[in-house]
Amino acid sequence: MEEVVIWHNPRCSKSRNALNLLEEKNIDSKVFNYLESKPTKEEITNILKLLSINAKDLLRKSEGVYTELNLKEESDEHKLINAMVENPILIERPIIIKGDEAVIARPIENMELLLKKYM
Repeated sequence: MEEVVIWHNPRCSKSRNALNLLEEKNIDSKVFNYLESKPTKEEITNILKLLSINAKDLLRKSEGVYTELNLKEESDEHKLINAMVENPILIERPIIIKGDEAVIARPIENMELLLKKYM
């Protein structure tokens, strides 16, 4: 089975739940704490491609920095990706990557559906 990667924020209950579920199912995973090790533009661009979404859909609109940076009206993909590189707290979580597919595990069932394909 290919490695599972989780973009994880330990302060987020949804992210902790996803990591716990991986551990309960004895699924080896690589944890990427994207708040400590900021993702690059290339990594975010790749995630967007795997998720088949645009940058706006990966943003956490409830974060204060979203409002501070006035991202609601922004539509330029490069500017939005740069905002996530500079402020990774803006990235929706948790993101689960398996092979050439990824899901945002909100709800957790999204992750379960992805993993079922490989079990």
